[in-house]
Amino acid sequence: MPSPITAPILGFLSRLSFPRLFLVTGALFLADVMIPDFIPLADELLLGMGTLLLASWKKRKEPSIPPPPTPR
Repeated sequence: MPSPITAPILGFLSRLSFPRLFLVTGALFLADVMIPDFIPLADELLLGMGTLLLASWKKRKEPSIPPPPTPR
C-alpha cells in the first residue's frame, strides 16, 4: 500500500521527463548524503524515484521512415 505522504510526491515526479527526474533524484541524493535525515522520508522518496528513473529510461528509436531520395 502506498504511503499517503509519499504517493502524491511520486505521482508528481512520475510526470517529469527523464533528464529532469534524474536531476531531482541526484539533488535529493546529494542532500541526503551531505546532511543525513535532513528531509523526512528522503530514503523512501529516493527508492521511488530510482524506480521511476529505471521505468522511464529507454533507448530512443531511430525513425522507421526512410528519408526521401535526393533529386538528381
